Amino acid sequence: MDILQVLVPIAYAGIILIATWVTAKFITTAIRRIVGRSTQLFGAQIQRLVWLLIWLIGLILAVEEIGVNPDILLLMVGLMGIAAIVALRGPLENFGARYFTHGYIPLKVGDSITVQNHSGKIIEINAMSTILLSNDHIISIPNNTFVKETIINTTHQAWKTVTVPIIVNNNVDLPAFESSVLKSINKLRSHFDDRFPPILSVVSRSRQATELSLTVMIRSPDKRDAIINEVNKRVAELVDEAKKSKKQKA
Repeated sequence: MDILQVLVPIAYAGIILIATWVTAKFITTAIRRIVGRSTQLFGAQIQRLVWLLIWLIGLILAVEEIGVNPDILLLMVGLMGIAAIVALRGPLENFGARYFTHGYIPLKVGDSITVQNHSGKIIEINAMSTILLSNDHIISIPNNTFVKETIINTTHQAWKTVTVPIIVNNNVDLPAFESSVLKSINKLRSHFDDRFPPILSVVSRSRQATELSLTVMIRSPDKRDAIINEVNKRVAELVDEAKKSKKQKA
C-alpha cells in the first residue's frame, strides 16, 4: 500500500507532463500557422515564450501532484509572464493593428499617404509594418502608428475603399464559400459604387487556412461604419455556416 501511495502520484505527474508536451506542441504549431511566414522571427519568439510558460505550468501541476511545494515555479511563471508582456508589447500592438486597419482605416497597397511627416506610396502591408516608397527611399512605418496618429491618404476617393480580411480553414469548399460571400455581399449593392463590384481575392495560404481579402467601394462616407459592420456580420455568419457544414460532413 505504501508503494502505491508513492507510485500513483508519480504516475499522475507523468501523465501531466505528457499532456503538457502535447498542449505545448499544439499551441506553438497553431501560433506558427497564425503568424505566418512573413514574421518568422517574431513568431519564433512568441513560440519560445509560450512553450516555456506552458511547461512551467505543467511542472507546477506535476510537482504539486507528488507533494512538492511549487512556490519557486509559481514565482518564475509570474516573472516570465511580466517579461513576455513587456518584451512583446510593441510587436503585438503592430500585429493586432494590421487587422484593425484593414476594415476601419482606408489604406491599401498602391495608396499614397502622409503619416508622421513621411510621405510615399504603399508597396507592402505586412504583419509588423507598412512599407512606403518615397523618392527611391524605403520607409517602414510600424502598424500601430496608424491607430495612434493622423494619416492623410491623398489617393483619389480613398475613403470609398472598405477591405475586410477573412480566414477560412482549407477543408472548407473554397469556391463555394467565395460564391456565398459574393452573393450575400451583393445584397448590399445599393450602398456600393456601381462602377466597382466587390472583389474577393486570396492573400495567403498555409497548410491549415486561407486568408482572403474582400474589397468593396461604398457610395457615402457617412455610412462607412454601418456598412463595415454589416459586411463583417454577413462574413462571420458565412464562416460559421462553413464550419458547421464541415463538422456535419466529418
